[in-house]
Amino acid sequence: MIRRWTQTIESCWWNESKPPLGLRLLSGMYGLGARMHQWWRERRSVAVGVPLVSVGNITVGGSGKTPFVAWLAERLRRDGFHPVILCRGDGARVRGVRDVTASSSAYEVGDEAVMLAYLTRCPVVASRDRVAGAFHAAERGDVILLDDGFQYRQLQRCLDIVLVPSEGVGNGYLLPAGPLREPVDHLRRADLVVRVGKQGEPNALDGVSGAWRWWNEDGELVDMQGMGLLPPEKVTAVAGIARPGRFFLDLERLGVVIESRQVFPDHHRYAAGEVHRLLRRGLPVATTMKDAVKLLRWWPDGVPLWVLRQKHGAQKGLYEAVRDRLKAR
Repeated sequence: MIRRWTQTIESCWWNESKPPLGLRLLSGMYGLGARMHQWWRERRSVAVGVPLVSVGNITVGGSGKTPFVAWLAERLRRDGFHPVILCRGDGARVRGVRDVTASSSAYEVGDEAVMLAYLTRCPVVASRDRVAGAFHAAERGDVILLDDGFQYRQLQRCLDIVLVPSEGVGNGYLLPAGPLREPVDHLRRADLVVRVGKQGEPNALDGVSGAWRWWNEDGELVDMQGMGLLPPEKVTAVAGIARPGRFFLDLERLGVVIESRQVFPDHHRYAAGEVHRLLRRGLPVATTMKDAVKLLRWWPDGVPLWVLRQKHGAQKGLYEAVRDRLKAR
């Protein structure tokens, strides 16, 4: 019931019709509360001794923050920096400050934190208390990348990067009448605004002066079990992310036939029974990296788990704009 109600509300976010009056009134209340909360945090903001780069958004979910953080961390590492990634641990009940590795339990430290540890060779820290997490991260490197930090004003930063997906900002309303966490004009607070999407596809910020481009290129299916098999032609596609449609489309662009689709809520906590039902269909299973780090807990040995590993590209000068800001510090 709750899930259907949520889906009904979210369907209003991406069309041109005006949301119901009740939701618009709640949006006003949300906006007031959010402004007061950010003001309270900003008055208590602290510096942690090393430069901090925030990567965030102004909409709910699905803007590509985690892949962007992984891309930026690897570029910085190759350039001689020692970046540390700080996550909140969404999808888990993180206790205290936790160092994350690729073998950590996603149910203890968060799926995105484990995904970042898997994708990069950089230290990853998960903590619900991101101030405590930032002080811990500062001891492990010379620059902190704060995942999903635009609204978290309690940490001082040297650079604010905000990502805007190709779908744009929806109907322009704040939560819950729309997908916005804060008004669009707050993009002026960002140092870099980055348009995210597939290479060559239009973006809501096309033509906006000063907006950079970063995109996903066609990736490849890889087996998390490392069994050396050729990628399958037909699959059961499984996604528990904010915007699963993109994942399905990317599979089809690779020429993969999707025989069935299984959609779960974002940060879904998989159970052994769900894995059994997926495998009972008799088809290879393809999923996202974010889902794979949780499914592996229940996945049987000797059965491939296919993951869509994406490749990325960036407008010339984007990375240098970040690097130069850090070197100036």
